Amino acid sequence: MPKATILIVDDMPENIDLIKTVFINESYSFITAHNGHEAIKCVEKHAPDLVLLDVVMPEMDGFEVCSRLKNKKETMLIPVVMVTGLDDHKSRLKGIEAGVDDFISKPINIIELKARVASLLRIKRYTDQLEYAERIIFSLALTVEAKDHYTQGHCNRLANYSQLLAKRIGLSEEDINSVRRGGILHDIGKLAIQDEILLKPGPLTPEEYEVIKKHPEEGEKICKPLKTLESVLPVIRYHQERFDGSGYPDGLKGEDIPVTARIVSLADSFDALTTVRPYRDAFTKREALRIMDSEADAGRWDKHLYKEFKNLLEMDNIDFLVNSEVFETRGVN
Repeated sequence: MPKATILIVDDMPENIDLIKTVFINESYSFITAHNGHEAIKCVEKHAPDLVLLDVVMPEMDGFEVCSRLKNKKETMLIPVVMVTGLDDHKSRLKGIEAGVDDFISKPINIIELKARVASLLRIKRYTDQLEYAERIIFSLALTVEAKDHYTQGHCNRLANYSQLLAKRIGLSEEDINSVRRGGILHDIGKLAIQDEILLKPGPLTPEEYEVIKKHPEEGEKICKPLKTLESVLPVIRYHQERFDGSGYPDGLKGEDIPVTARIVSLADSFDALTTVRPYRDAFTKREALRIMDSEADAGRWDKHLYKEFKNLLEMDNIDFLVNSEVFETRGVN
């Protein structure tokens, strides 16, 4: 197992030396910073496994450093232990609001410090393992797309369409994240479908179509063991359901279909229509919407959601946004 890297942040060198001495018999490696700005740069450069952070420092105090780290996706999961002589309730509350994971009071209790650091590093290792497993799942999802050059870029576009629509209708950040991730993972169940069916250049037989219809359930099975993907499972399982109950695998109808799945379903259908297939040319945006208009009139789509999706497509920069690398919608209106 590789050594854990700990960043010690303190403006007093003697305090840094003291902490290093505490861990002299442990197999950790250390990097140091003497102020808040140095700390931020060290984290960005070295990605430590844990930060031991002093509170009172010139220019940028420990609360601000912690808040900045916890508000960035790349660093938010790094445990931060605040080493402080401030023992009042107000300071502790401020630290908790900034995202501090634990506190150690000065003068330092050596046994307590070692135990808390070891505990947080165990959690960090577990978190890293989950992230690694999740990255593998996302990579597998993209291999489905890579099998068929006709679907190149589909997952990326779908993730972007979906999160833009989710933000437009006012969903929470958690739900926006779910539709973005669901857009990438929605078809991962096709890994379980034979290539001769999945890549067939002509229309499918009824028997082959029944096999294809299993992919939402297969996708759910693949992703279910990962707790971090729990909120994405409804998107994966229900993205082929339709508002009138004509979809699959469960024949859900109306509001029984989770809104995150309804969003991805709309985007998936539109992108499929406007993409070349081996058995037909791509429809233009106007032609695709004409088809979907008639489907909405027949009750296949949630009319309110479909109206918002059509309005989304009128944005001047929609093509640029949708074809960009998958991005977060923060700041995009």
